[in-house]
Amino acid sequence: MLPRIQYEILQSRGQALRALLAPMESEQELFASANTLARVEAHLLEMAQTLAHLPEPLRLRLTKLDWHGWARLQQLLEQNAQPRHEEVWYGLRALVPATLELMAQLRRQEPVWFEPGF
Repeated sequence: MLPRIQYEILQSRGQALRALLAPMESEQELFASANTLARVEAHLLEMAQTLAHLPEPLRLRLTKLDWHGWARLQQLLEQNAQPRHEEVWYGLRALVPATLELMAQLRRQEPVWFEPGF
């Protein structure tokens, strides 16, 4: 059950990020908009925290996931450390899409892990 909920959290945050970034035309536009950036960073933090709490069997199957990148981004966001422009942008352009794809692949390969009651 927990992996299913975690998967849904990751998917919903990914969709929210796509919706927030869709009208933006550039990286500079994102970082010039304090309100949008705050929302984007909140979604990234939720994703990082969710990934940090995945059950160990799932973590071990996600060998291609950039665990270090997610941990670093989580640390920066939780501590409100500055600057973090590059890390946030890397999160949006690399971590999020790769993570969503890897999670979708794992769900197709191991569907029982994502069923209610697991």
